[in-house]
Amino acid sequence: MNESLGRVLVIVPAWNEEANVGNTVREIRSRAPQYDIVVVDDGSTDKTARVARDAGATVIPLPINLGVGGAMRAGFTYAQRHDYDAAIQVDADGQHDPAEIVRVLDGLSSADISIGARFADKGDYEVKGPRKWAMLFLAGVMTNVAHTRLTDVTSGFRAGNRRAIDQYVRYYPAEYLGDTLDSLVAAVHAGLTVTQIPVAMRPRAHGTPSQHPIGATIYLLRSVFALGLALMRPRKATGGSAA
Repeated sequence: MNESLGRVLVIVPAWNEEANVGNTVREIRSRAPQYDIVVVDDGSTDKTARVARDAGATVIPLPINLGVGGAMRAGFTYAQRHDYDAAIQVDADGQHDPAEIVRVLDGLSSADISIGARFADKGDYEVKGPRKWAMLFLAGVMTNVAHTRLTDVTSGFRAGNRRAIDQYVRYYPAEYLGDTLDSLVAAVHAGLTVTQIPVAMRPRAHGTPSQHPIGATIYLLRSVFALGLALMRPRKATGGSAA
């Protein structure tokens, strides 16, 4: 474990996740008790906020649903204002295994951003059809942009150091896939470095993910469009040197 990280915040974006968020928070507390947890309640209409608070998390309630990007930007702003040295996203639905948190954070010893990658020779997570094609294409393009091999650039299971937190507070889009693709492109263009750590993902604990053929095809088209827009944005330097 990287002991030099300092204070770490686990950010859990949650929208109508009352069935999952309590178990997720308790598991994070069990697996990584040294880290603080904040749940960003993204305008939920159920008991997400109460369940998260009862499980021991600090809760940031958003008055309306902003999407994952908006929720995460609120979480990074909280991390910056409370002087955290690093932050890591863990989704409320149980797919991100809290047992892998420390491993993903260890990636920050060599980069500003560490991505927990599903397709890096660990676990049996699998996608097929148009969604798989999209992920392969996106990974190939981002590997060239970041100058390091990346296999899972849409993974939300990612950590960032202070430079990354500051960058995300400045720019973290709320658009579809912006929280993963656009934010990553912007960070790389601003001079931040990226690495990936192989992780095993788990099935969603409750609820049904959208994996039908039509949804997968739409994902393919929207992801390519989102990446194209991200790559057209001008580069902006943050200053300072990589960690």
